[in-house]
Amino acid sequence: MIRSDEGEEAVSAMVTEVPDGSVRNILEQETLKWVFVGGKGGVGKTTSSSIISVLLAQVRQSVLVISTDPAHNLSDAFQQRFTKVPTLVNGFSNLYAMEVDPKMEDDDLSDEGLEGFLSELTNAIPGVDEAMSFAEMLKLVQTMDYSVIVFDTAPTGHTLRLLQFPSTLEKGLEKVMSLKNKFGGMFTQATRLLGLGDEFSEDAMLGRLEGIKDVIEQVNRQFKDPLAMLVSFTSASGNLFALSSDLTTFVCVCIPEFLSLYETERLVQELAKFEIDAHNIIINQVLFEDEAVESKLLKARIKMQQKYIDQFYMLYDDFNITKLPLLPEEVCGVQALRKFCQHYVTPYKPSLVRGTIEEVQQRISTLRLRLQEAESELERLQQGK
Repeated sequence: MIRSDEGEEAVSAMVTEVPDGSVRNILEQETLKWVFVGGKGGVGKTTSSSIISVLLAQVRQSVLVISTDPAHNLSDAFQQRFTKVPTLVNGFSNLYAMEVDPKMEDDDLSDEGLEGFLSELTNAIPGVDEAMSFAEMLKLVQTMDYSVIVFDTAPTGHTLRLLQFPSTLEKGLEKVMSLKNKFGGMFTQATRLLGLGDEFSEDAMLGRLEGIKDVIEQVNRQFKDPLAMLVSFTSASGNLFALSSDLTTFVCVCIPEFLSLYETERLVQELAKFEIDAHNIIINQVLFEDEAVESKLLKARIKMQQKYIDQFYMLYDDFNITKLPLLPEEVCGVQALRKFCQHYVTPYKPSLVRGTIEEVQQRISTLRLRLQEAESELERLQQGK
């Protein structure tokens, strides 16, 4: 808790100041190294991660966007084929993309000797193959010279499982290594009697297990970013604030519906539990109330969406919440992504606001067009009879 006068003034300033409704804070945070983009399936994670990487490419020396979702969509978003090797995105000189499957390759752990035993041992822990592959990928990209790396993650459940892997595997390996004190001598005698050789010796196995544990601890360090001091404190109104992390942040993408709101809340709570910084929420596919809408169905959807949007602002009043409009077409290709970027840095405003002269003229024009279409359809039906 911050109890000094300076702390109280900081709390007061944060309560009165409404966070900017854009992702500018991510672009301005020059120390960021890792940006994770996640959320429920089908809410626009890939589009958001692609656009965030495009925006970062404007202010950073080099950017890499990685898809860790088994159902890769980066290639579709940029309309360019990507593989597990970083590839320069067409139209850019400093933006690269790659698609990796967070699953152990068949040749990563051989089926013979000590490697085969470790394979069986680690696979006894559900999902450890994905954790190990993700850890190895992090080690790989660390050796690459990129200013910032954007991760397009899998749907929420998969992402949360991935975040749990390091601690789960670490605990499992600690239990395995604790057996050394109880059964170390017996194990050594058994391996000698069976003639298994030095590769199955106690020291060899424990050495490899320690190596695996080191990799997992490295994942934890990257996720939690202990180099940055994450300070949490509670305001007088009970709202929880977290000062942003220096190296790592998680961007939550959602749509204004109940299931997405629920899953976003679960994601934010789990991220807090794992000490992973999150202070940005992107609400996609929003129908704006000021937009010129005549359909009763769309009006009902607007009313429903607004109820959940209000809940987002109530729950996350200290987050940067970016609202994006529902478009009549898909955002595919570099040109479309560049065009849609503006809505991530500048709050969207409908081109036609209800009640203005321009909006009424547009409505009259639309009604005339619909009348012509209805008359043409009636004429075709009459001729058919």
